[in-house]
Amino acid sequence: MRVIGLTGDEAVAYAVKQCDVDVIAAYPITPQTIIVERISDFVANGEINAEYVCVESEHSALSACIGASAMGARVFTATASQGLALMHEILYIASSLRLPIVMAVVNRALSAPINIHGDHSDMMGSRDCGWIQIYTENAQEAYDITIQAFKIAENPTTSLPVTVNLDGFIISHSMERVEILDDDDVKRFLPHRSPLYRLDVENPITIGPLCFTDYYFEFKRQQAEAIEGSYKTIMNVMNEYSKVSGRNYKFIDTYGIEDAEILIICMGSTCGTARFTAKRLRERGEKVGIIKVSLYRPFPCEEVIEAIKNAEVLVVMDRAVSFGAPSGPLCSDIKNVLYDFGLKIKILNIIYGLGGRDVSQNDIEQAFKLGFKLKLGDIKDKVLWLGVRE
Repeated sequence: MRVIGLTGDEAVAYAVKQCDVDVIAAYPITPQTIIVERISDFVANGEINAEYVCVESEHSALSACIGASAMGARVFTATASQGLALMHEILYIASSLRLPIVMAVVNRALSAPINIHGDHSDMMGSRDCGWIQIYTENAQEAYDITIQAFKIAENPTTSLPVTVNLDGFIISHSMERVEILDDDDVKRFLPHRSPLYRLDVENPITIGPLCFTDYYFEFKRQQAEAIEGSYKTIMNVMNEYSKVSGRNYKFIDTYGIEDAEILIICMGSTCGTARFTAKRLRERGEKVGIIKVSLYRPFPCEEVIEAIKNAEVLVVMDRAVSFGAPSGPLCSDIKNVLYDFGLKIKILNIIYGLGGRDVSQNDIEQAFKLGFKLKLGDIKDKVLWLGVRE
């Protein structure tokens, strides 16, 4: 193991280089472009024995990945924002065909107006596409989760595509200290792919056939069962990787939840700022805590319930808007979990950081203060926009 300086995008590209990928098909889009630029360098230099497919759009990129994956290849792509939106049709095909594609999504705001900076609008717009979805906090996690994603996706009991999400510019373009595994350790952790099925002219099969009212419903039920059943695979892979790397990975990560009255729940790069702020507030005697949600789909219901069960107020922070809905996407999931488990905990939903608006320690401290106000009954609105100019 060695330490090098990498941006989040470069960390993903380096992980892909070590994962014995066969085919990369991608179209550049800010702030993801560096990932595919670095990978194309690795291919051109002979550092990866892979085929790099230059395509005319993100729709074509994922279509090419589907064809390659169906032939038994290990494949990778990456995108962001409008590129993910252009892929939307093909996202559902990849998951429905149970193809273990890995895609890095460098989260970026959707137009209009045009914005190239980070929020979670893009992936939240595709959150029901049937892909396993994992969010990262920093460049180290972007590297580690990318390697794990291939093993999760290719497990024969799972066989589903995976997105590795990293916040645009905040993670993608920030250089950090990243601990890199030895190539041999990655190869032992991630053997060459053994496909569950593959297209073969000598042994023809049909995938993705026309299917009407007779069987479509049953296919969707099987797909839902597959992603629900992926919990065990994801847990096993994270545990195995923790032993290889010495870094612990879980569905959620917590700080200060044992006696916290107010808990902030968030995803992505915000979690680091929130954790640092919570530590500072706890030194002042305030009972606050943090829950970082890493695994977003399938949603880790039992782990979340165990972490929040003793809190008095939950402040759920969404870096995306569900227009016309009672709350943001992450908050909606938390509310569903509370209802299903019969817990009555006050919830404040905070919309924040849209279009890359900076999130400071002061903002997080303000979020905790709003949580204490809700506890006292001093807030009527259950959805607040933090850091917006009124």
